Amino acid sequence: MNSYSAKTMEHFQNPRNLGKVKGANGIGKVGNLVCGDIMWLYIRVQDQRIEEIGVETFGCVAALATSSVVTELAKGKTISQALKIDKDQVIKVLGSLPPIKIHCSLLAIDALSEAIYDYFKKTKQPVPQKLKAAHRRILQEKKLLEQKFGTI
Repeated sequence: MNSYSAKTMEHFQNPRNLGKVKGANGIGKVGNLVCGDIMWLYIRVQDQRIEEIGVETFGCVAALATSSVVTELAKGKTISQALKIDKDQVIKVLGSLPPIKIHCSLLAIDALSEAIYDYFKKTKQPVPQKLKAAHRRILQEKKLLEQKFGTI
C-alpha cells in the first residue's frame, strides 16, 4: 500500500475552510459510487470572484485532504480561474496521492464545479457548455450513488 505524503496528512489533520458558508450563493453536492465518499462545497461569489468557500467532507484521508486543497486553490479566484483547477494541480500541492486515491481529487473538483454550476443557475447567468457537460455526468453518478446508498 502506498502511504500518504506529509502534505496530505497535514491537510487531513488540519483541513482548511471547513463548514458551511453564510450567504453561500452556490452549493455543490457530490458523491463517489466506488468508495461512498460524500462532499458538499459552498461558495459565496461576488463580482465573479469566489470571496468565501467552505466544504463538508465525509470520506477518507484523501477526500478530506483534496477538498481542503481545492478550497485553498479556489478561494479568491475568479469563476473562470476556479474552473481551470484540475487533479494535477491538487496532486502537486499534496506532493502525491496513492493512485487508488486519485478519484478523491476528482470528487473535490466536481464539488467545486457543481457549486459554480449552482451559482450560474441561481444568478440566471449562461452556463458554459463544458460546465453543463460536467453537470450532466455528475447527475448520472449521483443517480447511481443514490440507488446504491440512498439519498445523499
